[in-house]
Amino acid sequence: MHSKIENFILKPLVDPKFISTALARYDQNGISKSWEIVKAHDSVAILIYHVGKDAFILVEQFRPAVYMNNDNGMTVELCAGIVDKALSLKQIAKEEIEEECGYDVPTEKIEKITSFYTSVGFAGSRQMLYYAEVDEKMKVSEGGGVDNELIEVRILPVEKAKTLIFDESIAKTPGLMFAFMWWFENREQ
Repeated sequence: MHSKIENFILKPLVDPKFISTALARYDQNGISKSWEIVKAHDSVAILIYHVGKDAFILVEQFRPAVYMNNDNGMTVELCAGIVDKALSLKQIAKEEIEEECGYDVPTEKIEKITSFYTSVGFAGSRQMLYYAEVDEKMKVSEGGGVDNELIEVRILPVEKAKTLIFDESIAKTPGLMFAFMWWFENREQ
């Protein structure tokens, strides 16, 4: 998927919906310091393994912040979403799997891997990482997201995952690389 991007302009935020910026002031070991931070939602991410295809189900989408650094803006990522509603984290993960990738996975089949903090230099949001296995019987739609999201579902054969980890020409998240390493260490047959 390639998007045609035109008229890309940065402007200060006015009444943001998902993040807020702040200047943190504090004393550390008797020294006054300050640091610019972003308060953002926590999130869930899911490593999805398709049993019948021996492949991972990933998403590809345009990320404006990445576009500033690579003139493409397309990223390959785990299925993921922000924690912005009063549901359990597993329920949010289930919804994201269906919305983005088109699979209906029961919450009891979604396994917690771990959690970690992202963007620690400026945001420090927490991401909960999950694992789910799917097959074609669970497919209920083509996925692609909701609310004008332009998400492409990508199927990556397991044997190509290690190559993707180290392919610097493909923009990807550290969570994706970590999830692959976890899978190879704990799940590979």
